[in-house]
Amino acid sequence: MSFFEKINSKSTCIFAAGVLFGTAGIKILSSKDAKKVYTNVTAAVLRGKDCVMETATRIQENAEDIYAEAKQINEERAEAEECEA
Repeated sequence: MSFFEKINSKSTCIFAAGVLFGTAGIKILSSKDAKKVYTNVTAAVLRGKDCVMETATRIQENAEDIYAEAKQINEERAEAEECEA
């Protein structure tokens, strides 16, 4: 068998296509337009993060208020029970 008969042409074509698409992909991903897209996506993620953090802060503040009110209710009940006893 010669060297060329041993080469699987289907695998070779798939490999060559992968190299071609990989090279083209790198060129596309490093273009100015792609950079603009990355920048806009990153900005949107940062805005989303800010929104989530604001919501989390509001929830935490509300939870602290609820906890404080619940403690107050329990203290008032304990005082009422002491007076009855």
